[in-house]
Amino acid sequence: MPTYTISELAEEFGITPRAIRFYEDHGLLNPKREGAGGRNRVYPARERTRLKLTLRGKRLGFTLSEIKDLIDMYESPKDTEPQLQRFLGVLQQHRDKLERQREDLELTLAEIDAHEEECRALLNGEGKKAGASKTRRKAA
Repeated sequence: MPTYTISELAEEFGITPRAIRFYEDHGLLNPKREGAGGRNRVYPARERTRLKLTLRGKRLGFTLSEIKDLIDMYESPKDTEPQLQRFLGVLQQHRDKLERQREDLELTLAEIDAHEEECRALLNGEGKKAGASKTRRKAA
């Protein structure tokens, strides 16, 4: 069964050894310790898979605790109804959160579009004419 060093995993996944140690501190990874005083971390294939799933979860926007729950579910028997119901619940919550974020982004983009249009109109002189007529009305 293959094993990996922290440096090998960091290079493979394009992250730092510090990031890997961070995931260890949060209980997402649990490497074996070897060498004098157990100073060297050794990652079996199982831990490599956990790291891969952790990074995938981060890309999808899950929190570390959600990732841990999902990984723990991944390693337990997959045919239990409570586990599947819990997994569906986590996925639905995440979907709802992403949908709200999408709505917020669409509103923000619409506001940006309106500001850009206004700026372009001002740059094209349309705003100067409107500003000048307002000034004349005030003077009258």
